[in-house]
Amino acid sequence: MLNLILHRPGARRFYRVEVSDNLFGEYTVLREWGIRGHDGRQCLRWFSNLRDAVAAAETFRRKAQRRGYCLSEALAAQGLRRAPR
Repeated sequence: MLNLILHRPGARRFYRVEVSDNLFGEYTVLREWGIRGHDGRQCLRWFSNLRDAVAAAETFRRKAQRRGYCLSEALAAQGLRRAPR
């Protein structure tokens, strides 16, 4: 549904926030962070409605941007694990 990829300029670090629905009518927010080219750490949260899931994803995005991450269209186009080292 919604996939936001952020990166830290001058570093190989990434932060990804994804909102999706599941087979049970719930919505999940997946957060993944780490170093490009490697498996990242993940955290998954469930929500009963889309509004709460998107609000949580927006909160995580704002926190990441306050820590120096920027939205990255280029990384989204390449895919995180295929980015050059």
